[in-house]
Amino acid sequence: MDEAPRRDIVVIGGSAGATAPLKALLGGLPPDLPAAVFITMHIPARSLGILATVASAAGKLPVHSAEHGMPIMPGNIYLAVPDHHLILVDGHMRLGRGPRENLVRPAIDPLFRSAAAAYGPRVIGVVLSGLLNDGASGLEAIKRCGGLAVVQDPLDAIADEMPLAALRAAKVDLTLPGARLGDVLSDLVREPAGWPVPVPPDIRLEVDIAAGERVDSQVIGQVAVPAALTCPHCLGVMSQMRQPRPLRFRCQVGHAMTAEAMAQEQEGTVDEAMRVALRVIEERAELVSKMAEDSREADRGTIAETYAERAAEYRRQADILRRAVIHSMYPPYPPDDEGGQDGGS
Repeated sequence: MDEAPRRDIVVIGGSAGATAPLKALLGGLPPDLPAAVFITMHIPARSLGILATVASAAGKLPVHSAEHGMPIMPGNIYLAVPDHHLILVDGHMRLGRGPRENLVRPAIDPLFRSAAAAYGPRVIGVVLSGLLNDGASGLEAIKRCGGLAVVQDPLDAIADEMPLAALRAAKVDLTLPGARLGDVLSDLVREPAGWPVPVPPDIRLEVDIAAGERVDSQVIGQVAVPAALTCPHCLGVMSQMRQPRPLRFRCQVGHAMTAEAMAQEQEGTVDEAMRVALRVIEERAELVSKMAEDSREADRGTIAETYAERAAEYRRQADILRRAVIHSMYPPYPPDDEGGQDGGS
């Protein structure tokens, strides 16, 4: 019988607070690493800045900005580039211009899913510090295809949201502080992987979407059911993904986001809508007040009284909406533990 392949594909995703654990991880890898490493980071900088950071931490391992069609070689580190999803296929990379996922491109989930679809049990997925929950769905896909899931310990993360979301979404194999990740990965990549398992159709379809393949309601209908929600990007109809965790949505254009990412995106829209509504109501109250004043001067008392009552009602509505706007800006502090006040020691 042929020898089982080794875990020679490592995919890493991180966001806020991930630079330090990523540098520690890369610094712990040996120069003869028998695996290829792929990194997608949510960093608002062009590729040169993060490339220099990764290269300085990687020691003797070569670091490359990913290119379309670039072959995959063990012992090399590849970094996702701005505005393109990094997608792995058998033996090489693709740069996908598919829709944004979790508000970003490149996103972590497409990298993880494509690695799972192409390499199955040979993949080790690593989720580092970050906000919201990009990477959780991709890590779950890696597990469904027989790979290993590794997550930075949330207690060790500057931003624990991504690690916590990954732990909720997938059966994680290891949870480690950032300082230990490099040493553990060095051992894991030398272990044999399991034998390939069938790739679920929904994973392949989402990889195709990230690559830029055609998307319409029939395509989305294969993996999701319509939901009474509107895409914050294109205002199209959203559909809820059938895969249970994490809770995710896609629109007919293909924009994808978790419930948490959608809630964050909607927050600014709701705030702006409330401010516009407040301005309209206040202007309406001012206009009707002037109409009441004009009616009084014209000795039309009954009509003036009607306008005055209407203006007062508009002002009451404006006060209610103003309090709602202020509440959204300055939410009340949660109660202290045990319901008491923090009096210090």
